[in-house]
Amino acid sequence: MANKLKVLFLCTGNSCRSQMAQGWARQLRGDKIEAYSAGIETHGLNPLAVQVMAEAGVDISGQRSRHVDEFKNVEFDFVVTVCDHAHDHCPVFTGAAKVVHVPFEDPPRLAQREKTVEQKLGHYRRIRDEIKTFIESLPESLLNQPNNRD
Repeated sequence: MANKLKVLFLCTGNSCRSQMAQGWARQLRGDKIEAYSAGIETHGLNPLAVQVMAEAGVDISGQRSRHVDEFKNVEFDFVVTVCDHAHDHCPVFTGAAKVVHVPFEDPPRLAQREKTVEQKLGHYRRIRDEIKTFIESLPESLLNQPNNRD
């Protein structure tokens, strides 16, 4: 585990996108990445995110919404902000953590305008698949990203 990269996926409420990223990273890159997720707030685990990840064979039901302060003593290699709000309000991390911004649209916000559950799930599935594609490029793609730390 000593040679694994410690990566924190950071979102606003740690309910959906960052949880999906953590789940995919553990499933697809667990040999190279020690994945964490947190929010600058905690909104609880989104049940539709849990559902669409389960459809893809990834169980995130045991994960919980965590505040970024829970990880203030963890030396991360990378902090990946997966939404603009988290990026704009990203706390300063000690050590050499490289902050990388990879924004994804917000499924709950997109789903609000839909009438049926299936239409709502369509947004969650699309973002789930976009996050999977990003995670499949790790860790190499992180190493080539500029540090977005201010």
